[in-house]
Amino acid sequence: MTAALASPALAARDTPPPAARITYGALLAELALADERLVVLTAENRAAIRDLPARLGPRFIDVGIAEQTMIGLGAGLALRGRIPVMHALAAFLTMRAYEFIRTDLGIARLPGKLVGGVAGVLSEANGPTHQAIEDVALMRTVPHMTVFCPADTRELCEALPAILAEPGPAYIRHIDRAPLLPHAPAFTIGRAHVVTHGDDVALLTYGAMVRECLDAAVLLEAAGLAVHLVDMRTLAPVDERALLDAARGTRLLVTVEDHAAGGGLATIAAETLAAHGERSRHLPIHLGRGWFTPTLLPGVLRASGLTGEQIAQRVLAAVAPERQA
Repeated sequence: MTAALASPALAARDTPPPAARITYGALLAELALADERLVVLTAENRAAIRDLPARLGPRFIDVGIAEQTMIGLGAGLALRGRIPVMHALAAFLTMRAYEFIRTDLGIARLPGKLVGGVAGVLSEANGPTHQAIEDVALMRTVPHMTVFCPADTRELCEALPAILAEPGPAYIRHIDRAPLLPHAPAFTIGRAHVVTHGDDVALLTYGAMVRECLDAAVLLEAAGLAVHLVDMRTLAPVDERALLDAARGTRLLVTVEDHAAGGGLATIAAETLAAHGERSRHLPIHLGRGWFTPTLLPGVLRASGLTGEQIAQRVLAAVAPERQA
């Protein structure tokens, strides 16, 4: 076990946020005003982009509750040289419009950008019909699709220009959260962010669960474990090197996600290890095969076993036998 004099996880957790905070909507407006190819569409989901109609005029289109129509319209705009940025609740965007996304955007490799709202546990008080817990699994099967799951608004905004410039389709798990991490490395599609280095336990995560894993890492380090914490950022393409380094360099690989058991990061890790002939002790922590209990976010996390404290307890239970040996 390699121990640090000061807790790296605590240092990352306590990094103060900047005084000014750019919003996704404001940045998207600025990028659209600078590039007339950008067209913003929504299926009656304006929460993050409520100020854009006045700024973009006819380049803002609300199709109403018609996600399939929005994808078809976006594909047509893309064929005409535009870059459509399409917004909807993640559950309806990725499931109701899946065939359109696969056929019109994926197979054709058109630059349609999909922004899914309230994915995973961020849907909190909504019931099963509105819970997007299969979205990563669906989107990573679409040909040429980039899947980006930012940890906070700053990461989202830092990555947005690169995502928009990518020639193929992309899916963004939208998040509106104050800065959590020191974002030293410049964003690159397919490149993870190694937040802390350690050789006992690797925590691989993304999106809303980065905050909980930061809390878990602090608790695990207090218990004497050196934690290797990785914010995966993009799940398609995935950073195989970061994943393999985490598996090879630690005694336990833990994947943490607010996603169903199949097709998410746990599956990606297993697929990657198998493809490279690697073996690793793997503890998958996810939402299982059902839906989560709808309540406010703290209650959702507790009921799902996804708080930082619960994650740390599960990791400690997994390593307890070898620590006692």
